[in-house]
Amino acid sequence: MKKGFKYYAVIWLICLAVFNIVIFVTPSEIAGISKYGSSFWVGFVFIILAFAGQLICSYIFFKNDGNDKHFLNLPLISLSYIGLIISVIVGSIFMALPILPNWIGVIADIIIFAIYAISIIQAMAAADAVGSIDKKIKTQTFFVKSLTTDLETLIAKSKNDEIKAEVKNIAEICRYSDPMSNDALAGTEGQITIKFHALEKAVAEGKIDEIKTICEEMNILFADRNKKCKLLK
Repeated sequence: MKKGFKYYAVIWLICLAVFNIVIFVTPSEIAGISKYGSSFWVGFVFIILAFAGQLICSYIFFKNDGNDKHFLNLPLISLSYIGLIISVIVGSIFMALPILPNWIGVIADIIIFAIYAISIIQAMAAADAVGSIDKKIKTQTFFVKSLTTDLETLIAKSKNDEIKAEVKNIAEICRYSDPMSNDALAGTEGQITIKFHALEKAVAEGKIDEIKTICEEMNILFADRNKKCKLLK
């Protein structure tokens, strides 16, 4: 359980405790009528369930790692807050007015619960769908991003300005290549990877002529990859 949820749970418990204290220390009779009628208990149980539902939504929000996951689950936490506030208001009305028929409270509570349950499920489904797309995009762009990082590291390892310029040029070509990979590009990307390892060795040995040749070959492969990317779109 994440530390953030532990702190939130303490605040949640305090709010729940305050609610119960206020409810049970107020006069037990209103205009000579006991407030502990069926309408009171309908409102009370509904509010407690709303508190529990909000805590569950908060747990789902806090259990996810990363700011992107939190961002995707913002609608979930927002809806849970709104649902809790409306539930407290509606439940409190029925608790304060014992003369109201309890069936009205039950119907109102069920309608509110259904609306927010559906909204929360839709918010969770949307977050999962967007998260899946985001994960897929990250996987598909891994090749170009990873290779760009490796080439930038190789620039720092270059022994002189001439070698550094050659590696920097191919790094720029890689950076601005189409970032989306595809299974159909596996062969070309495999050849680029092989050329990169050869470039690493040539840079380590300071062989400028070999470096230029490899960079030219990589440039051709990147051009071929970009053409294939266009055909796949």
